[in-house]
Amino acid sequence: MTADVGPGSPHTNSVVARWDGGWRCTVEAGGFQLVVDEPPSAGGTGTGPMPTEYLLAAMASCYALALKWAAGKRGITVPGLTVTATGTYDGPRFSLLQLRVSSQLPAEQIERLVKPALRACYVSNTLAAAPPVEVTVAS
Repeated sequence: MTADVGPGSPHTNSVVARWDGGWRCTVEAGGFQLVVDEPPSAGGTGTGPMPTEYLLAAMASCYALALKWAAGKRGITVPGLTVTATGTYDGPRFSLLQLRVSSQLPAEQIERLVKPALRACYVSNTLAAAPPVEVTVAS
């Protein structure tokens, strides 16, 4: 569900998570259904990625698309582009988030795209300057 307010105005985007029981949810996002679960070792059924894996997936995929965008602006193609996102757990949060980029291009060519891609990546920009989290309860 996306609500566009107008040109130059902030936009919103929402997803809806419905609890299925245990540690499993079904999430409606952009017309797709995603399954979220915990592994059996954490009391889940292991039928879907953990929420933190979706966060890492969002980070890796957004940065990969931002790299592709930055390369395209410079007339460069990035064959074999792969971005790996790794989070280091520290209690109920990640204390470190890392992105590892690989491609068939020489590393020095990719390194020139790193900063422009970071500026264009919505997910890493959001995580770098985390907005407040507000919780409201519907009646």
